[in-house]
Amino acid sequence: MRAVVQRTLQSSVTSAGELVGTAAHGLTVLLGVAREDGPADAVYLAEKIVNLRIFEDNKGKMNRSLLDFGGEMLVVSQFTLCGDARRGRRPSFTEAAAPELAELLYTDFVRHVERQGITVGTGRFRTEMVVSLENDGPVTILLDSRKTF
Repeated sequence: MRAVVQRTLQSSVTSAGELVGTAAHGLTVLLGVAREDGPADAVYLAEKIVNLRIFEDNKGKMNRSLLDFGGEMLVVSQFTLCGDARRGRRPSFTEAAAPELAELLYTDFVRHVERQGITVGTGRFRTEMVVSLENDGPVTILLDSRKTF
């Protein structure tokens, strides 16, 4: 599983012109599910992201997590994060999970974050979406559940 994690002041996602998800100050996560991913990847990334210390403390140091801060999260599925553009000019998406598996693991990720008391907004799976956000910092972190050390 791959995630682009952005610290945001606010974010939203629309699908077919309808607002489907929002988050106040907190994190916006673009989540890509690979075909070899499983439930452990969803748990690992959910735990990692909600505990990332990327919010400033009272001394201006990035020392607080989303849990410490009490922020919200917007999670948007994005299979293109599994794209491979090393050869040629057109990315290959053969490493992306089939839609059924991707949706299951995406939902698992969201549920695991919610179980930790985080308010989560989501996109609409398998639709064209428009994501709007205000990146705070800017702070953007790339995570991959297959690159744990």
